[in-house]
Amino acid sequence: MGFNISSIKTTSHGAWQGDNPLDFSFPLLIAQTTLILVLTRFLAFLLKPLRQPKVIAEIVGGILLGPSAFGRNKAYLHRIFPPWSLPGLETVANIGLLFFLFLVGLELDLSSMRRSGRKAFGIAFCGISLPFVCGIGVAFVFRKTVQGADKVGYGQFLVFMGVALSITAFPVLARILAELKLLTTEVGEVAMASAAFNDVAAWILLALAVALAGNDSGQQKSPLIPIWVLLSGVAFVIFMLVVIRPAMKWVAHRCSPERDIIDEAYICLTLAGVMVSGFMTDLIGIHAIFGAFIFGLTIPKEGDFAEKLIERIEDFVSGLLLPLYFASSGLRTDVTKIKGGKSWGLLALVISTACGGKIIGTFAVAVMFRMGFKESLALGVLMNTKGLVELIVLNIGKEKKVLNDEIFAILVLMALFTTFITTPTLMAIYKPARGSSTVAHRKLRDLTNTDESKDQLRVLACLHGVGNVPSIINLIESTRSTKKSQLKLFIMHLVELTERSSSIIMVHRARRNGLPFINRLRKGGWQDRVTGAFQAYSQLGQVLVRPSTAISALSTIHEDICHMAETKRVTMIVLPFHKQWRGEGEHKVMDNVGHEWRLVNQRVLKGAPCSVAVLVDRGFDKGAQRVCILFFGGPDDREALELGGRMVEHPAVKVDVVRFLEQEGLQRDDVTLSLRPSASKRPEKNYSFSTASINTEKEKELDDAVVAEFTSKWDGTVEYIEKTGSDVAEQVLGLGQTGDYDLIVVGKGRLPSRMVAKLADRQAEHPELGPVGDLLASSNRRVLSSILVIQQHNTTHAEEMSVTKVDQNDNVNLKGDEVAGMGEISKNV
Repeated sequence: MGFNISSIKTTSHGAWQGDNPLDFSFPLLIAQTTLILVLTRFLAFLLKPLRQPKVIAEIVGGILLGPSAFGRNKAYLHRIFPPWSLPGLETVANIGLLFFLFLVGLELDLSSMRRSGRKAFGIAFCGISLPFVCGIGVAFVFRKTVQGADKVGYGQFLVFMGVALSITAFPVLARILAELKLLTTEVGEVAMASAAFNDVAAWILLALAVALAGNDSGQQKSPLIPIWVLLSGVAFVIFMLVVIRPAMKWVAHRCSPERDIIDEAYICLTLAGVMVSGFMTDLIGIHAIFGAFIFGLTIPKEGDFAEKLIERIEDFVSGLLLPLYFASSGLRTDVTKIKGGKSWGLLALVISTACGGKIIGTFAVAVMFRMGFKESLALGVLMNTKGLVELIVLNIGKEKKVLNDEIFAILVLMALFTTFITTPTLMAIYKPARGSSTVAHRKLRDLTNTDESKDQLRVLACLHGVGNVPSIINLIESTRSTKKSQLKLFIMHLVELTERSSSIIMVHRARRNGLPFINRLRKGGWQDRVTGAFQAYSQLGQVLVRPSTAISALSTIHEDICHMAETKRVTMIVLPFHKQWRGEGEHKVMDNVGHEWRLVNQRVLKGAPCSVAVLVDRGFDKGAQRVCILFFGGPDDREALELGGRMVEHPAVKVDVVRFLEQEGLQRDDVTLSLRPSASKRPEKNYSFSTASINTEKEKELDDAVVAEFTSKWDGTVEYIEKTGSDVAEQVLGLGQTGDYDLIVVGKGRLPSRMVAKLADRQAEHPELGPVGDLLASSNRRVLSSILVIQQHNTTHAEEMSVTKVDQNDNVNLKGDEVAGMGEISKNV
């Protein structure tokens, strides 16, 4: 270097005293970090429509900041990334890398790997072996072709090339599987288990490569040194698993899951353990990240301790420090070193060898294990995924001077290309069958009209978390008929797929049938609390419970819900409202899980293959209930009445039915209600009604027949009340504000009666609940009862339109220019 590193100062005195902050290490590090984060996040946003993992954006961002692109401007490079600043940047980046590899160790569940069987192990072994051998062959070509490659010893160069071509990136693969809805398929199950085996093998091979590489000059002082390094590394692993692992198990036991806050001393002890483990492996002669990875494996996965650790450090490490590592890698990558036909030919050779070896090796073994042709090919493409581990190997090889600039750039582009093509290639060659059932009961009324002894009520209940469990159990219990056929309950815990490691832990625990990897001896995890509660409930005798987990981005998780409903022949989906009230009386506190979950409910309501019920929970967790069914008329209200009939059969449930009737003077066939499409720029503030044409006389006959059948069947058991009057809103709110009812059931009202349509001229707060449901679910109405809003499945009513209510001869609700050009939907009521 042409400067004295000891002369570099940490902080400046400020611009007012003539100092340029970019001449000082700490302000420059802040500027570098900000630039890196902004660029990588912007690239991630651009690549999101292509369904590319975030690691692609970070690798590309690092390359752009380096000498390959922006760095070709020497003024920029020497001002923003001067040579004297790189040691500080790389030090911070390596701290982030150290803790990230600790998180990777936390992600890998060794016990689940042992349960994966011979198939996953065989596929992982051959998926590593063939590309490793191919990498050795490529290494010989490089040594003969690339200038300076033959200056490095054969052993370390061959091992580094073999490792670089044979690695599979487990975290990247897990996210790709989840985003493509492949987690619960055979391909997803085998790929996850094989990638876990591959990850462990990669770190063992990396430790071997580092031991063989020796010092930075690539020259060993003694041929015995690599042997001592490997033996010391083996002793370190044994010590960690035999001594440290039981100690960490004791620490995790001390941090009981019943406590919401874990003692900070244990957190600090664990973080210090990461540092000490890294220092020990560095002292041995293996990279410090190997020690952090092994220490992560020693943390027990049961209980809440591992999840609490991840919550404390993952956002800071993965969101802030890790991109710095990719940037420092990009600063080392100079694509301009790849010039001439020979160099580009070598790049093509490396890409084809890496892809061919991985895909062919995996494909051949998968076929031997009797997997289908498409499934085997898809598995090969998935196992070809590269990512962070690949870059770590390449960077260590560059640090040890095993890889020169040209070879390093070629291998970085190979890793980028193979990861980029994984998702589009997989989508092109493999589309798992989403078969539909030939006989499926789409709504409750269908079950009533069939042989009750052969058909059971199938309900899919979705959960955001443990807080939804009591209300869901109480709702299902209230519908559990003691006279009719058995009830089968499918529980789906909805988990948002994010870039956080906690999501990957959930992904890694997903089995073929969607169940998490749950050890029955574990205590305290949320899986145990949820599963245990429903298992205890299933012991009541007439309820079969099948728990599952859906892990997806919130923009697509509705597809998992609808697919489960389709394949399990579900009659009704129960969704939790995005708001939940806790507490007693008027002192209840509202929890809001967010607007994105509200959009999930809206998408399910729009695309569900069966009836859907949205539960607005205001403390619906008691043993005996009083339930009120509001009936205005229409298919949705008839479905609500059908559910009420099932509740009547439960001995602990008291059901009242309140029917709202038009005043005598308004019941004329010539009265017309006009509903016109909303011209508002915010249609989410208006209610949506079905555009289907209806026969109002037939609908009224159906309503009367259903009510007559219900009242005659349950005469003396159900209190039937009829209400008339113009103050419908006040009467509905009065029922909810008294607190006399634990649950009020109402239809969404997509084919509105005149009374319901009158409620639609106000601005909607939750339009997905319909006018009546929204009125009762509003936050400022002081309603005490929980609300269940039901939408009956009917394909003829699926098309909806956001509308503004307009009474006949009264167009004051729309301005003249809003009316122009819009078709009118008229319904006689």
